[in-house]
Amino acid sequence: MTTVDPSWEYTLHLPRDPRSPGIGRVMLRAALAARGRDAVASTAEVVAAELLANAQCHTSGPYALSVSSCLPGRVRVGVWDTDPRVPVGFRRGGRVEWVSGEAEGGRGLALVRACADGIGGRVLEGSGGESSRGGKLLWAECRSTLRGHGEPSPG
Repeated sequence: MTTVDPSWEYTLHLPRDPRSPGIGRVMLRAALAARGRDAVASTAEVVAAELLANAQCHTSGPYALSVSSCLPGRVRVGVWDTDPRVPVGFRRGGRVEWVSGEAEGGRGLALVRACADGIGGRVLEGSGGESSRGGKLLWAECRSTLRGHGEPSPG
């Protein structure tokens, strides 16, 4: 018997506050647990932590975290913020260089790319929801299985 996993999405709007990335990670874990996706929670949390930290550090406005089903056997973690600049590593064909061991920053995007099975980003131009304020959406997909449903279908 085949079961169908209906699509779902959770979104949390966050103020620009140093506590917001931690609050976002708690929501992410709760949403994944509610959907039986505990196995991907650690990887998704690393991705979310990096994207949320970048939104907190490099933008001046609010941001939002979303987690959703996407392709069969995957979850998508996305962060919207008010800055329309998409980092080079999230653009099609963009490259990410590893930084030296002494550098205090610059590893986040490489870490996201190493953890995720797919990434992307796009500029939003005011068509509704978060995008009514413009900015960008960065996302990463992580492989997932449903608790008790075996391996995901190839995708």
